[in-house]
Amino acid sequence: MDRNSGKASTSTLWARLFKAPSIRSYLAANAGGLELPVFSEYISELCREKGEVPEHIIRRAGLERSFGHQLFRGARNPSRDTVLQLAFGFRSDVEEAQTLLRHAGQSQLYPRIRRDATICYCLKNGCSLMETQYVLADLALPAIGGAGK
Repeated sequence: MDRNSGKASTSTLWARLFKAPSIRSYLAANAGGLELPVFSEYISELCREKGEVPEHIIRRAGLERSFGHQLFRGARNPSRDTVLQLAFGFRSDVEEAQTLLRHAGQSQLYPRIRRDATICYCLKNGCSLMETQYVLADLALPAIGGAGK
C-alpha cells in the first residue's frame, strides 16, 4: 500500500493493468488510485510526517526563502533540480528522492547517467547538498540548481 493514501501500490496497479480485459475497465476500477497528490500538498504532508517546518527544509535545500514558500503553497512548480534540492532539504534517501521527483512530474534519477549516479551515491551516504555540490564539482559535473547554491 502507498504510505500516504492507503491506495494500491504501483506494483499492484501494474499487475491489475496487465490483467485487465480493457483499458476502460482498468481505469474505471482504479480511478481513485491513479492520480498523485499535488506536489505542494505532498511536500507539506512530508514535513508533517517528519516533524519539520518548511523553513528548515528550504534552508537545507539552499533555496531562496520566498521561492521555497511559493513551492510549499503551490504557487510555483519546481524544476527537476529544485526537487533534488528539496530532497537534500528533507534529508531524503534515494527512494524518497525518487518519490519526490515522481510527485513533481520530473524524471527520476537514473544510475547510467553520471550526474544522477553521483547524486544517488550522495543521498545514500547522507551527504548534505553542499557536500554533494563539492563532489559534483570534483567530477566536473553540473551543480544541482546551477552554480553552487
